[in-house]
Amino acid sequence: MKEHLIWRSMLYVPSNNPAFVAKAHTRSADAIILDLEDSVPASERPAARSLLADAATSAGQSGADVLVRINRPLEEAVRDIEAAVMPGICGLYLPKIESAEHLKLLEELVLTREIAQGMTAGTTYLVPMIETAGAYFRMEEIAKASARNAGITLGGEDFALDTGMLPNADTLFLGSQKLVYAARSAGIIPLGTIGTVADYQDLNAYRTSAEKSQMFGFEGSACIHPSAVPLLNDCFSPSPEDVKTAMRLVDAYERAQSQGVGAIALDGRMIDVPVALRAQKLLVRDAQIRNKAT
Repeated sequence: MKEHLIWRSMLYVPSNNPAFVAKAHTRSADAIILDLEDSVPASERPAARSLLADAATSAGQSGADVLVRINRPLEEAVRDIEAAVMPGICGLYLPKIESAEHLKLLEELVLTREIAQGMTAGTTYLVPMIETAGAYFRMEEIAKASARNAGITLGGEDFALDTGMLPNADTLFLGSQKLVYAARSAGIIPLGTIGTVADYQDLNAYRTSAEKSQMFGFEGSACIHPSAVPLLNDCFSPSPEDVKTAMRLVDAYERAQSQGVGAIALDGRMIDVPVALRAQKLLVRDAQIRNKAT
């Protein structure tokens, strides 16, 4: 896993909207996804590409990672990659990836552009999006297809459309859970919520979905409205209470190990290796989030 990446909240911003781009750095998102796809009409995409360099500088000025979501048709993907691969843009969101071979083709285009830009090869991360029934069955191979892969996500609305489902937490649950397994197997970040990013107006429901998603293994999610950013940052961060509990647990377990004891009881709960390791991981993530904020 790309251990240094903390992407609890990833805010989509239409790259052709100067007003939205100008405010992006004030939203406290861990990452900004400058969109060239659904939120940008096809007729405006050439102009949007020409604005990417300035947009990336503006969006990233407060420390957020900046990514770009490109388009699926190969002809447009080539143009998007040529415009988006540059210093200051750390990764690409890749919609409707169908197979490992499809991903590798785009990876080759990214490498060619990095070389042309004088960049170090391999510095542009990729986040494949699973959005079709065919890709669902190739999820694990897609997740493992490139060393550039930093995360993987399920595009809920498009996936539901392709599979003939209504997009909600129930219908998308199986695909979401499989995505977590595929990401963990590949050592990359599972991104998303068990639901769709379109459901943002009911923030209480959105919080419930994010909390459930965190419980099932997700580490962050994209969102389409700034109001969701603080909610995602909160839900995908360890709570102060969990941090305190983890510190007590790790301390007690380390003392027990120094005395030759392999398992202990703490607050009426058995503490053995998996429980201690889970607590240690929580403390590492908490430290990473704190370091990102400084």
